[in-house]
Amino acid sequence: MTCVNDLAHGRAGDKGNTSNISVIAYDDDGWEILREHLTEAVVQQAFSHFATGPVIRYEIPRLKALNFVIHGALGGGVTRSLAQDAHGKSLSSLMMTIELPGVQ
Repeated sequence: MTCVNDLAHGRAGDKGNTSNISVIAYDDDGWEILREHLTEAVVQQAFSHFATGPVIRYEIPRLKALNFVIHGALGGGVTRSLAQDAHGKSLSSLMMTIELPGVQ
């Protein structure tokens, strides 16, 4: 099974209770696979144990990147959350471990 980190790297940011994670493909082939298989539903499922959603996906073709805005992912935000990583920077690591269904 292929994981996101086989095809791309990621960066994360936050604002309030919302996490913003970009997935940037290493090459054109990876970009096409990510566009087809890394959907909002797949990301929502991967983050469902703590994020309330919704998940919104934006495509940035010139950069071969997808940007996911994940609402309700930071336990109320930096000043309210008891999470160790209140800023959500490590959430890009979770994104990188997502297995892409149907991709060998």
